[in-house]
Amino acid sequence: MRFGLFIPQGWRLDLTGIAPADQWSVMSGLADRADTGDWDSIWVYDHFHTVPMPTDEATHEAWTLVSAFAATTSRVDIGQMCTAMSYRNPMYLAKVAATADLISGGRVQMGIGGGWYEHEWRAYGYGFPSAGERLGRLDEGVQIMRQAWERGRATLDGKHYRVDDAICAPRPSAGRIPLWIAGGGERKTLRIAAKYADFTNFDGTPEGFAHKSAVLQQHCTDLGRDYDSIVRSANYNVIVGETSAEVDRRLDALEQKLATYVPADAAKATMGAFRGMPAVGTPQQVIDNLSGMIDRGMSYGIFYFPDIAHDTAGLELFEQQVMPALR
Repeated sequence: MRFGLFIPQGWRLDLTGIAPADQWSVMSGLADRADTGDWDSIWVYDHFHTVPMPTDEATHEAWTLVSAFAATTSRVDIGQMCTAMSYRNPMYLAKVAATADLISGGRVQMGIGGGWYEHEWRAYGYGFPSAGERLGRLDEGVQIMRQAWERGRATLDGKHYRVDDAICAPRPSAGRIPLWIAGGGERKTLRIAAKYADFTNFDGTPEGFAHKSAVLQQHCTDLGRDYDSIVRSANYNVIVGETSAEVDRRLDALEQKLATYVPADAAKATMGAFRGMPAVGTPQQVIDNLSGMIDRGMSYGIFYFPDIAHDTAGLELFEQQVMPALR
């Protein structure tokens, strides 16, 4: 199993209490820690407004951070989980990614999806197209990016995008950038993944992962794609403690912190993404849960620790006990 680490960037209210002028040093320090440690990659989210609801707290821009990490780290891969296709013209995005990839020495990963956070879409003037249109843009945008990276030029007269002999020079270090198609939509997203993805990223619960994997496999069969050539990954929220009591204490502390910035019912609802999930528990419980996911074909986990901008105790426990057991 390979391991990715989400770097806190404010989107999930994880930089609160740190002055904006000091937040880059915190993010950079955690990226350096991953770079000199056993992590395979670092990741950011591509969002503009905080969750579970918009606030005035900082949310740092994803591709700016990718470029900064490209220049300040030397080993780890650098990705976004995941870039919303419609937030940037795909040819422009291909150029941005190629530049960041060259800065990094070939370590950029392209996480890409259709996008979903309606409030920020409308607030930034993008409207909010139907799911069908957003996924149509995803399909065409991926085609444009692949052409740009692999050929150095892209031409597409599509329903959503049109580019005419657009030049991407220089190209990425390896002539292409790995594509992570994120999302579990069964009719369209997973079919797009079957066509183009090097990696997928979807539901990380045992039942959900098994079901989405079966859907992906059927799409691969229909399209003549080698299913085993696609790496299947999942994202995990992590709360880990030496004892169950310590885990409960950390969960309660997180909920109380969130309730400082959003209504109590929103904070409580957010905790549904933590309580009872596979990466929440004692080290042995997390090892057992994730071992089961490995048995189901999940070979790459990307892990989010909500408190590491302020307290790395849980991160250290995960690094010392969980990661070695699952490598």
